[in-house]
This record gives sequence, C-alpha cells and structure tokens, in this order.
Amino acid sequence: MSRSFTFKPNNVKLSLMKTNIHPTYCDSATVRCACGNTWITGSTLPEINVEICNQCHPFYTGKEKFLDTRGRIEKFKKRVTKTQAALETKTPKKPRIKKAPKSSIV
Repeated sequence: MSRSFTFKPNNVKLSLMKTNIHPTYCDSATVRCACGNTWITGSTLPEINVEICNQCHPFYTGKEKFLDTRGRIEKFKKRVTKTQAALETKTPKKPRIKKAPKSSIV
C-alpha cells in the first residue's frame, strides 16, 4: 500500500523569521578589566567592562587563599595521619588454610 503526497502551494503556510529583532553583532568588542588588562572578542556590545579576569583572579594567578575559620583542614590532616599510623602498626592477617574438599562415597 503506497501513499502519494502532493504539494499544493495554496495550502502551505510559510513561516519566516522575524526581522529587526536581533541585536547587531560586533566582531571587535573591547573587554576592559579593572586591573588594566584588555582583549578583543565578539559580542553584541561594543565595549565591556569587567571587575575580574584571568590575569587578576586568585585561582588563575596561584595566589588563592584558603579561608578555614573552623580548622577543618587541620582536623582532616590530623585524621589522615592518625589513620596512616594505625595502618602502619597493624599486624597482617594470617592466611587462611583451605580445607580439603570432602570426598563423597556413593
């Protein structure tokens, strides 16, 4: 059983994209950081001002500070050293002796 489809231009509704609703794209947008670093990128804005970038962010510069007010890092390090010391002093278990299988006589 085959079906045939016919294209009738009068029955087809064409939906076109709306015009003049999208912002203009600027290929050479200048980004300026508070630290003075600038670079060029693409954006819908011609100029962008940011407070922090990869040149001044502590994570990327390696000047990251750990804020540990409750001493969690010290507690963790203490727990790890205690566990390692317990593992070093632990005596190894004796190997199990396998029993010979029972022979069944029929």
